[in-house]
Amino acid sequence: MNFSISTAVHVVPFSNSCRRNPLRTTRAKRSDRAKPLRCQASFLTNLFPGRAEKKPRRDLINVGTTDRPLLISRMGCGTWSWGNQLLWGYENTPEQDAQLEDVFNCCLDNGVNLFDTGDSYGTGKLEGQAETLLGRFSARRGLTGKEIPNTICIATKLAAYPWRLTRGSMVKAIQSSAERLGREDGSLELGQMHWSPASYGFGFQERTLIDGLCEAYDQGIIRGVGLSNFGPKSLRKIHRRLAESGVPISTLQTQFSLLSYLDYQRETKEACDELGITCVAYSPLCLGLLSGNYTSQGEGVYPKGPRGILARRLLPGAESSGLLPTLREIAQSKSTTRQEVSTSQVALAWCMAKDTVPIPGAKTVEQCQSNLAAMRLKLSAADVTALDEAAMRVKTPMVQNSMASM
Repeated sequence: MNFSISTAVHVVPFSNSCRRNPLRTTRAKRSDRAKPLRCQASFLTNLFPGRAEKKPRRDLINVGTTDRPLLISRMGCGTWSWGNQLLWGYENTPEQDAQLEDVFNCCLDNGVNLFDTGDSYGTGKLEGQAETLLGRFSARRGLTGKEIPNTICIATKLAAYPWRLTRGSMVKAIQSSAERLGREDGSLELGQMHWSPASYGFGFQERTLIDGLCEAYDQGIIRGVGLSNFGPKSLRKIHRRLAESGVPISTLQTQFSLLSYLDYQRETKEACDELGITCVAYSPLCLGLLSGNYTSQGEGVYPKGPRGILARRLLPGAESSGLLPTLREIAQSKSTTRQEVSTSQVALAWCMAKDTVPIPGAKTVEQCQSNLAAMRLKLSAADVTALDEAAMRVKTPMVQNSMASM
C-alpha cells in the first residue's frame, strides 16, 4: 500500500545559518575537501546514523509501503544543473563543486533529504556527473545508503536509451548509477524511468525496461519504483500491470508549475491521487523564469543562452495574463519587516499547496535557502485560487516535454 502526500503532518523550519566553504575562490586541496561542510541546524541531529535513534521523522513522507518504507522530504533538490554546461553553465571546477557541496549539506541540515538526479545529467564527457557529485558529497557526509529507514533519498532517473532493450540493461543501468553514487552494495533508494518510449512508438521497449525496474525492486536493488513523464492514461495502464506483480509505484514526476498548469498536469495529478502515487513537480520554477529575477517589462531582463529565448516568449504573456502580478502581490502580502517573501517562494508554496513535491534546483546556498523558505510559507485558499485562475489564463505556457506520454 502506498501513502500519499497527505500523510505528511509537520514541516520543520530551516536554519538561516549556512557556513560557506572557504574553497570558493581557491583550488581545493584533498585534505581540505575531506571535511564536509555542514549548515547549523541542531534539530536535525537525529537525522544522521550513529548520533541518535533512527525513528521516522514526522516531516517526511512515506512513498514506500508499510513493510518497505521509503521516506522523502516535502520538497526536494533537483540536480539537473550539476554537470550541465549547455543550459546551466556548469564549469567543472573545484570552486563550483564546493558550492554544490554547500548546497547538498544545507539541504540535509534543513530537512530536505530528496535529491533528484539522472544517469543522463551532465554534458558530453560529463554524463552522469550529477550522480558522481552526489556520491562524493554523500561519502564525505558518512552516508552509505544502507541506513534504515533511509536518511537520504537519491532518486535516479534511468534514460530509455535506444540501446537499452532488455530487463538486464535496466538493472545494469541502475548498478552503474549506484557505482557513480559510491554505493558499495549496488543499491539505490528510488529508480525512475526517465521517459516513456511509448511516446514515440517504442512500446515494446517501455514494457521491457519497466520489467527491469520491477526486477530490481524484487531483488532489493532499489527501494522504490518511480516514473517520469508518464501521463494519466499510461500511468493507469502501468499501474494495473505492476499491481498484478505486487510492485507499487512510489512516485510520478511531471512538469508542473504556474507556467505549466494545463489539462495534462491536472489530469496526471488526479490519476496520482486516485492511485495513491506521490506526484513530484519538476521544473516548478519553469527554468528560473518564475524566480523573480527576470522580466519583460521596460528594456527587459533575461537569462543568457537558450533560457533567454524561452523567457522572451513566455514572460510577456505571464505579465499580461496577470500571473506575475498576482505572484508579486501575494509575495508582498506575505512579506514582513523581518522576512521578505519572493515570488519564487510563492511559486514553490503553490506547488506544495497543490499536494505535489517540488524539486527546484539550486547552485548556490543563497538559492537553496530561498527554496527552503518556501517550506514555511503558508498560502491561503484564496491565494491558491487566485494563482490557479491566473495560471489558467496564460495563453503561452511552458513548452511541454516531447518525451511525455499521454
